[in-house]
Amino acid sequence: MAFYIQNMSLEKSVEEKIRQAIANGEFDNLAGAGKPLNFDDYFNTPEDVRMGYSVLKSNNFVPEEVDRFKEISELKEKIKFCADDNEQKKLTKILNEKTLALTLLMEKNRRKK
Repeated sequence: MAFYIQNMSLEKSVEEKIRQAIANGEFDNLAGAGKPLNFDDYFNTPEDVRMGYSVLKSNNFVPEEVDRFKEISELKEKIKFCADDNEQKKLTKILNEKTLALTLLMEKNRRKK
């Protein structure tokens, strides 16, 4: 009985905080406001990892490999349009280092499985 009473007061407290947030306009500018919800990605994800992936995605977390691929792509674009030979050499060196780091990271992850 005591648990039920505590649970009810907690529930009321949470509801009150939500009401206050609504009144203060804290939910007015949320990402995706006014757009229909799309649950395709959620339900296409295996059930055992669904919640974890959902939390990561909602917090804009991406795996390190994705960040590395993005950095490499940006460096390739910079090199492509770089007119200065010295700058191009520096960028190419950085590109090679990032590519090696990505290769090592992917190999490490492959071995974990």
